[in-house]
Amino acid sequence: MPKILEPIVKPGEVTTPKDEAKRARAPGYLVICWNDPVNLMQYVTHVFQTVFGWNREKAVKHMMEVHELGKSVLTKESFEKAEFYVHQLQKYSLQATMEPEE
Repeated sequence: MPKILEPIVKPGEVTTPKDEAKRARAPGYLVICWNDPVNLMQYVTHVFQTVFGWNREKAVKHMMEVHELGKSVLTKESFEKAEFYVHQLQKYSLQATMEPEE
């Protein structure tokens, strides 16, 4: 009698057309921090480390973008998570907004 071969299943993420459609409908939102003349650079670095849990190097990089370029895109998240981060940054008196990714 012939031997029946079992299918080989490769590990990995399986995406369905339904998942892809959901991702296409739900754009990411960018969390942006804007420069202001009030907050010190060390304070902004501290806030980024506190809110996002970043190491000092990454926090300083984004703080310098805010300082030199006037703004920095801090992260891209879902609507709810981006809104949460904006509120957290504003709680520390930073000027932060969110906008849909284009």
